[in-house]
Amino acid sequence: MDPKLFRSLAWRNIGPHRGGRVVAVAGHPTEKATFYFGGVGGGVWKTTNGGSHWENITDGYLTTSAIGAIAVSNADPNVIYVGTGEATIRGNVSHGDGVYKSTDGGETWTNIGLRDTRHIGDIVIHPKDPDTVYVAALGHAWGTNEERGVFRSTDGGKNWEKILYKSDRAVPSIWRSTSPTRASSTRRSSRFSVIRTPSSVAARTAASGDRLTAATHGKTFPASRACSRKASTARSASRRLRQNRAASGPSSNTKMAPLSPDDYGDTWSRQSEQGGLRGRPWYYMHIYADPSDADTL
Repeated sequence: MDPKLFRSLAWRNIGPHRGGRVVAVAGHPTEKATFYFGGVGGGVWKTTNGGSHWENITDGYLTTSAIGAIAVSNADPNVIYVGTGEATIRGNVSHGDGVYKSTDGGETWTNIGLRDTRHIGDIVIHPKDPDTVYVAALGHAWGTNEERGVFRSTDGGKNWEKILYKSDRAVPSIWRSTSPTRASSTRRSSRFSVIRTPSSVAARTAASGDRLTAATHGKTFPASRACSRKASTARSASRRLRQNRAASGPSSNTKMAPLSPDDYGDTWSRQSEQGGLRGRPWYYMHIYADPSDADTL
């Protein structure tokens, strides 16, 4: 697409005018003006008119105000999953109490478990089944615990299965894809805010999480000393992944770069040295691939 077509467009603030960070945003799959966002200290908000008016839809239902992830089902947009607890780790994060679900477009909410995960960074719903959902949970931010990793439910959250767990210190994230489910596991330490990942692992599956196998990181960054916030694939090239990674150390931002393989993650190559892509990949930096063009990010 010709970039000149976008020159007349400009970003503008559509509110609501409130303080605090927002790390979770989701859109309705068919209603182009309906969006949801979750504040790290303000619950979930909804607009049905493209941001002209916002309404809080979780007050009175959630027992925490920290939102880390939102997912709307493509198969049934009335089904919404929300993960509580901010997972972009910094010194003043608030923890949550698990996953909440709405089956009426956000009118009412029910807690469906994983209460001790504390901080949920991502939720992915099966594109054709609103009852099959994956949750990436950080666990206790400043301590160890067992209820962390990647979880799966096939009955709408009535029961959860832990399908990826490296250790009581490792932190997962889900790689968004249209076919195989992929996940990685890293950890960030609170001391000096330095990234350290002694239990880092990248895993992949082509069977909805039933069999997870390791995906290597080549020689660009040793897997034991790298941190990933997000990864993405395009429908047009599902073999190619995109991922921002940072090496450990006090000056870790200078050692970060987007990586990309063309073989489902077996080997990786550095894609860019641009300084603007190096700012806190575990917090600010997300990377997404255009669904129809794998080279557009």
